Amino acid sequence: MQFTFASNNVHKLNEIRTCFPPGCSVLSLKDCGITESLPETGVNLRQNALQKAAFVYKKTTGFSFADDSGLEIEALGGRPGVYSARYSGEGCTDAMNISKVLKEMENITHRKAVFRTVIAVIINEVTLFFEGVIEGVITHSSIGVNGFGYDPIFIPNGFNKTFAQMTFEEKNRISHRNLACRELYKFLLAYPAA
Repeated sequence: MQFTFASNNVHKLNEIRTCFPPGCSVLSLKDCGITESLPETGVNLRQNALQKAAFVYKKTTGFSFADDSGLEIEALGGRPGVYSARYSGEGCTDAMNISKVLKEMENITHRKAVFRTVIAVIINEVTLFFEGVIEGVITHSSIGVNGFGYDPIFIPNGFNKTFAQMTFEEKNRISHRNLACRELYKFLLAYPAA
């Protein structure tokens, strides 16, 4: 089985690739010769995932899918959410986004948050969505050097360390992206045309 994942993000690709068993090949946009920027103008994760999936669906002949992920913090009304990657402005870095979140969370004791991934798939003109969510809390400072994005400030429930303190394997076993991918893969096993 061969899939095109609508991203060139190395971190995302590594996580996605480990979700599928041997024999499944996950290609990046670059692998497929797609160099254009993908549309991400939706007001929620589902819309963004669908925009990217539709774009790649028109460009490839095989099976393709797209995801959008975000950190949703209760005390911030669900922010940064769909704007997670660009929360502190276009061209911002992970460190800038983390700094903005921690500043907004100063003096806030309620620190509940979720990481959410939505995967959109278009098969034979039919659109399907798969979602993965992991609950946790926001730390008071950045802890750990692994991972990417908001990993240094998110401790998943049931653990005493951030995603950024975990090994790649530890994080990937429980991550929101992995959970969404598992749902996708279960569907594919039962879908003969995939």
